[in-house]
Amino acid sequence: MIDAAGHVAGSRRSGPPALRLSAVTVERGGSRILDNLSIDVFAGERWVVVGPNGSGKTTLLRIMALYDHPTRGVVEVLGERLGRTDVRTLRTRVGYSSAALAEQLRPGLTAHDAVRTARHAALEPWWHRYTDADDERALECLDMLHVARLAPRPIGSLSSGERQRVLLARALMNDPAVLLLDEPSARLDLGGREELVATLAALAVDPGSPPFVMVTHHVDEIPPGTTHVLMLREGRVLRGGPLVSTLDAAGLSECFGVDLVLDRRADGRFSAWARS
Repeated sequence: MIDAAGHVAGSRRSGPPALRLSAVTVERGGSRILDNLSIDVFAGERWVVVGPNGSGKTTLLRIMALYDHPTRGVVEVLGERLGRTDVRTLRTRVGYSSAALAEQLRPGLTAHDAVRTARHAALEPWWHRYTDADDERALECLDMLHVARLAPRPIGSLSSGERQRVLLARALMNDPAVLLLDEPSARLDLGGREELVATLAALAVDPGSPPFVMVTHHVDEIPPGTTHVLMLREGRVLRGGPLVSTLDAAGLSECFGVDLVLDRRADGRFSAWARS
């Protein structure tokens, strides 16, 4: 559902949005990566962004996380406008997990330090002072993702799945006001993926948890409790709105360019496959 202002909209909304992107366009090297995209994300909403490779999903999250700027358009995060605020301070209120961020972390950094440095949106522990409460919170977040045992290990020695869980723990370190997850289940094995979906499902139904936006390629990774979906193709919003009325086989088929069957199970999980 898209409102008169061009924003992807939802129902039962109140108060200011946690995230507002208005007419955002991103052009790089002569290519248009995002094309006039507008979206509002409010408290209590849990969004999933789906679309094929190259549809602009990661760029969208980088802009929401204040790590990139649009060519045109307005970006507001937690009531502050990009370009008119100190992003270094605002980033501490945004939980963000992505492969690009992982690559910036030094391989010799311990898992514990990788998590606690999120307190100041930093990449190294020596730039700031940390309290005992910070240390305890970092261990709590690692334990939440079932990797507390890895706290003293260098992240460069971890498996890709273990490292992904550490990054998710980092995203939760500051009790963020908004949570942004770029393919959080990437490189996880089946068991790890299912544990992650269960963790996100618990966040989704917790009224005290922050709104989140999660990017995925696979509908079977959408956690129960997700409220909204944004479907992107070639940088444009194909569909967007409440999940229950927006995600269907026709829209998903158009989004991925494949004739798909979509099944929603009784437990709220989805499955999709090509029609034979």
